[in-house]
Formats: sequence, structure tokens, C-alpha cells
Amino acid sequence: MSRLLLLAIVIFSSLALWAQTSDSETGDANKSWTATTNSQSDADSTRTTESHSQSGNRTVDAQSIQHRGPDGSFQPYQDVEKETVQVDATTVRTITRAFDRDANGGKTLVQVIEEEKHTSPGGDSTVTRATSNPDGNGNLQVMKRQIEETKKTSPNVEETKTTILLPNANGGLAAAVKTQERREQGANGTVQSQKTTLLPDGAGNWQVGEVRQSTTTQEGTNRSTQERVSQADSEGKLGLVSSTVTLQTQSAPGEARNTVDTYSVEVPGAVPDGSLHLVGRATTAQSTSSTGQQTTEQQVQQVNPGDPAAGLRVTTVTIDMVRPGASGAQATQTVRARDANGSFGVISVDTTKSDNIHAIQVQIAPSDKPK
Repeated sequence: MSRLLLLAIVIFSSLALWAQTSDSETGDANKSWTATTNSQSDADSTRTTESHSQSGNRTVDAQSIQHRGPDGSFQPYQDVEKETVQVDATTVRTITRAFDRDANGGKTLVQVIEEEKHTSPGGDSTVTRATSNPDGNGNLQVMKRQIEETKKTSPNVEETKTTILLPNANGGLAAAVKTQERREQGANGTVQSQKTTLLPDGAGNWQVGEVRQSTTTQEGTNRSTQERVSQADSEGKLGLVSSTVTLQTQSAPGEARNTVDTYSVEVPGAVPDGSLHLVGRATTAQSTSSTGQQTTEQQVQQVNPGDPAAGLRVTTVTIDMVRPGASGAQATQTVRARDANGSFGVISVDTTKSDNIHAIQVQIAPSDKPK
């Protein structure tokens, strides 16, 4: 289970990193970079090497993770390889392969994700994604298939329908989750969206399991978003269970602040009373010095289960520092957490070196307008 969890984290974090860097390099036909991150914590030490190369219509990203062994040396642990090909003007095909490493360094394929995206001139798109795992004989078996269709129903309205298929008792794949999302762009950068999740009831019918409604407003460089989540109870009745309020502000170029307040009907250590209560707050501040050094500090506050009436208290503090240079950039991330005695101690330190500043650039707020 721990290896599977790490695998999921590796794949998702890799995709997020690669998505960020590809945006910064759009329009460059041939671009490559490498980055190495050393992570140290009380439980483990790892080294992660990432590379990105682009030639014509083909992009290859690779990530290799090594763990420190008993003898102090780093041993291969997992690899993720992602290949993206721009087939034509409307089609992009992506294949992501994940490998485990044995004691001798041999590679074993553990997961393959194949994705194909078709985009029409009008902006409509269809994405199909298949996740396959090897069976006992090493043959790949599709364990999850996702079909996502996005259409612009009007100049300001976009709708997305997604179907997720999972293995059923007959050995095939059957629809297990459906989502329907509608996004509408209003005046002055306002965006309203509603996402409904449908689940099968066992009798061939689809029932609403969750509804997420959000409103985003833009005023100059400041942006605020409120999201409300309602879920169905045992009788199928929808009830509000959580709410998130996000405020992003920018006082000057390179100076930004992001605050996320989370409200929930479930308060750790308290008996639910049916009302929403503030249970968490994450505050992130970013600044850039005259030399280009970027510093980002995040404080996470949560309710103390032992004394929920006392309000929020800081539980973790994360500081990222990115220092650009003539040959790339260096970054350090330090995470401190509150222990049982209330003191803060360092639980992990990550250091990254890259020959491309975009590979490790920290960004706390989206640079583009809401979609």
C-alpha cells in the first residue's frame, strides 16, 4: 500500500510539474532541462532526478526516484516516463509509464496511462484516458477508463460531461461515476460553475451524490472564490457539508498573498451540530527580492481535536526559496510541524538544482484568468 500511495503521489506531482513547465515553454520548438531534488526527513532520504526534452512535435519527460539504502548510497526505487506527441493540429497523444525497481536495479512496469485529446476548431474537446496495470502474468489490463467531453454551448458557457468506467463482476468495465459540470463566464471576470456527481444506485438508475457550486470574482489583480459542497445522505437528500473561501491578492509584481479558509460540518473532536464551522486556514505569502530570489511561506492552521473550542492553531510551516542564477536555479523547501509538546521541528528539507528556472519556479496563484 505504501508503494502504491507513493506511486500515485509521484505520478500526480510529476504531471503537475510538467504541466507548469510546458506552459512556460510554449512556442519553443526545442527545449530541454534537468532538475535534481534531494529530500531529507526523519523517516527517509530520497533523490529525485527529472528531465524534460522537446523536439518538434514530441516531448519526453522522465522522473527517477532513489532511496538511500542501509549502506548510505542511493538505490533506484521508481521511474516515471511521459511521452507527449502532437499528432496533428487537433490531436495530442500522451503515454505515461511507471516502473518499480528491484534490489538489482531492474525495472518492472507497474502502470500505464494512455491519453488522447481531440480539439475542434470551435473549442470543443474530447479526452479519453485509460489506466492499465499488469496482471499476474505481466499482461496489461485496463483498470480504469475515463471519457471527458467538453462543449461550448454559447460564447460564455462551457459544459463538461465525464464518465469513469471501472471493472465489474463480469470482468469488463462499467460506468461507475458520472460528472456534469457547467461553467459560465460573466461580466468583470466573474465565473460561476456547478459540478454534479452521479452514482449508480444498484438498480440501473443514477442518483446525485454530490454538488459543488463555486463563484469566482476578479477585481483588478485580486481574485476571490467561494465553493460550497453538498452531499447526499443515506436517504438521498442533499445537505451542505463544507465550504471553501479563497482570496488571492497581488500588491506588486512578485508580491502575492493567498488565503484559503475551510468550513465544515465535521469538526475534529466535536459533536456535529449541523452547522458549518471554520476548521482550517492556509495562508501563503510570496515575495521577490531585487536579485530575483523568490520566497514563499505557507502556514497551515487547523482545529486541535483535543480542544476544538479553542479555535485554530498553526500546525505546519513551509518555506520555499528559489534562487535564480546564470546557469539555472536552486531551491530549498523546509517543512516544520508542531509536535505533541507544541514545539515546531523540522520534518523535511528538500533541495533542488536545475538548469532551467521554470522547472522549480514556485507559483501560489494562477497567472491566467479563470476559465
